[in-house]
Amino acid sequence: MLRRLRALAATLLPRRRVVAVAAATLLTSTLAVGTDLAGAPPAHAAARTVDGGRLDWGIKESFLTYVTGPIAQGEWTLLDGAASGFRFHSATGSYDPETGALTAAFGGGVRFTGHEEDGTHRLDLTLRRFTVRIADGRGTLHADVAGKDRETGRMSTSGQTALADLDLGGLDMRGGGSPLSLDGVPATLTAEGERAFGGYYPAGTALDPVSLSVDVRAAAPDGDPSGPPEEPGKDGAGNGENGENGEKGDGAAAGGIVDGAVDWGVRRTFRDYVTGPVAQGSWRLGGGARDGGALFRFGAAKGSYDAGKQRLEARFSGTLHFTGEHLDLRLSDVSVTVEDGSGTLVADVADGGAASGDVPLVTFATGRLTAKDGLVAVAEAPAKLTAEGARAFGGLYGAGTGMDPVSVAVALDPGARLPALPDLGSDPGPSAQAAGPADRARAAEDPEPAGSSGTSPAVPLGVGGAAVLAAALLAHTLMRRRRARTAAPATTPATASEAGEATEATDAAGNPGTSD
Repeated sequence: MLRRLRALAATLLPRRRVVAVAAATLLTSTLAVGTDLAGAPPAHAAARTVDGGRLDWGIKESFLTYVTGPIAQGEWTLLDGAASGFRFHSATGSYDPETGALTAAFGGGVRFTGHEEDGTHRLDLTLRRFTVRIADGRGTLHADVAGKDRETGRMSTSGQTALADLDLGGLDMRGGGSPLSLDGVPATLTAEGERAFGGYYPAGTALDPVSLSVDVRAAAPDGDPSGPPEEPGKDGAGNGENGENGEKGDGAAAGGIVDGAVDWGVRRTFRDYVTGPVAQGSWRLGGGARDGGALFRFGAAKGSYDAGKQRLEARFSGTLHFTGEHLDLRLSDVSVTVEDGSGTLVADVADGGAASGDVPLVTFATGRLTAKDGLVAVAEAPAKLTAEGARAFGGLYGAGTGMDPVSVAVALDPGARLPALPDLGSDPGPSAQAAGPADRARAAEDPEPAGSSGTSPAVPLGVGGAAVLAAALLAHTLMRRRRARTAAPATTPATASEAGEATEATDAAGNPGTSD
């Protein structure tokens, strides 16, 4: 099935650029529609904490194209668990439903490099810890910034720089419930943002729109802002990934491993490719596997660890199923073996009607294994595709191709804590990569999904009939096309440094275009 992807890609017509101004206009109207729907705030509404959620922000389309294009010849690297599609996670902060004030800080970051000269990069910009602040009807996006000045090459850092002004279109933020969501908020570069971007763009330049969804929780009765205690197993504490089903005890009996998890994103550009204009697909997780934004987690480890022989054998629960046009690939029964400083990730593979068991997909170096606080862990080990793995992926990648890194953690003690997954909130909805037009339509019609714990309506952006639905569909189309253009060509998945010919305008000096 996968082998036919290239043939299908070759039949596609060249993609045409869509003017983003129309989307911005529609989305601004969407903001205005939701202005008064939140209603009056309840009397003496208590301030709430922000605990979990995500931010989706593509920075600026023409900047991404410029970075990976023939002039800068660079790339970007997602940091600290940020997900493909520029999704940032694990929101923390506060929300006051009486005044509508919101502060939400997100984990993850991104680094852009380009214009390599003598082993260094003239373009080197890192953005981390994005924070959205809204008060008195005005919004601002902040970030920690480390970057080089365009003219002098001098590196500077600044904390929580105000990068962009957010046009809320008169939205009333009071009285929101949980999750609190904003979708497609127009953003423009500030004067501070101009300096942060090293002078590549002037203040007032339109940036990509900002979307976010955060969980808000009431403060604890004693006023403790930490809110309610963490749910068991949320970060691997207590019962672990699937401790409630008794598998931890089984793991201990099998040879000393009482819990564990392996994290692997397969390959970032493969995920983008699956949900892009060729495959137009998605993925589904089952059997206890979890989506960590930029990675997939398989948990409930069973197996053994021998410190003297430096050997680890662990088998994990969960399934991962990619589907799309001429695409049907399912991974299950994932296991990891480490011996003599080298690891192999193995899985059962089903490609349509054909199935193979115990296929070694990738190998990775681990170094010497040591236990600390009852945990043996290998963090983000670079992985390479095996020959068998290349066949499992239908020849889309050759043996030796770099895949997403592998992280393994196994608990030898019931009290050991597994590394936490990025927190995308209690109800993130379809992933940014997997959402289709129908998903966006449903989200527009139902801003407070079934099962939400909120007691008052979420601030709605995506209600109000056909105009709002059209905005959601158009925004989705624009986002998919931008991701496809900046992350991978239509014909084959590629790395960021291989992607994106310069389709955006550049000025006479070869600088990125200032308009999308």
